[in-house]
Amino acid sequence: MGSAEEEDLPATDMPRVVGVLSALLERVTERNDAATGPGALEPASGSAFRAMTKPGISVRAYMARIARFAGCSPACFVVGYIYLDRLLRRRRALAVDSYSVHRLLITTVLSAVKFMDDICYNNAYFAKVGGISLPEMNYLEVDFLFGVGFDLNVSPETFGHYCAILQSEMLCLELEPESLLPPTAVAAAPGSCCSAEQSTLFR
Repeated sequence: MGSAEEEDLPATDMPRVVGVLSALLERVTERNDAATGPGALEPASGSAFRAMTKPGISVRAYMARIARFAGCSPACFVVGYIYLDRLLRRRRALAVDSYSVHRLLITTVLSAVKFMDDICYNNAYFAKVGGISLPEMNYLEVDFLFGVGFDLNVSPETFGHYCAILQSEMLCLELEPESLLPPTAVAAAPGSCCSAEQSTLFR
């Protein structure tokens, strides 16, 4: 899953929101990896989202790959983040760690793209982008949909709330909010959902 060349993708190859989200997920992944010590029960070992071995590509490089090849609107990554949180709230045993984070990402982004964008690639294409087989991609999508109870709608208020979370993360990373995302990302968001302060996430 991935290659050495992809590990070296520069930050300019992906929207800034992808960099912020990848930093957040990398921190969560590292924390959950550390929490699973020797002899500890591996979280959600029977989950379809949990790989047998750790993928050889970082979260940042994996998200850069998705951003590079998926051709989706930047707002899809915010919606994908919302979907991920919904799934984790419903499946308490599922942890975001090195074994699960990649499959969770490709599945939630795929679902967000289908719900948000008018034109998107099919599951076979996303499977190649994600480094998994088409049957796996199909199964993960169905498992995710049942996992969130087919609750894919995102209200403007919810979108704005998660904008604020990523905005805070961005400030912690000391990134420049004005260049986080292109202005066209605002049009892709579900309604007029961000306040003036939160909307810097999409500039």
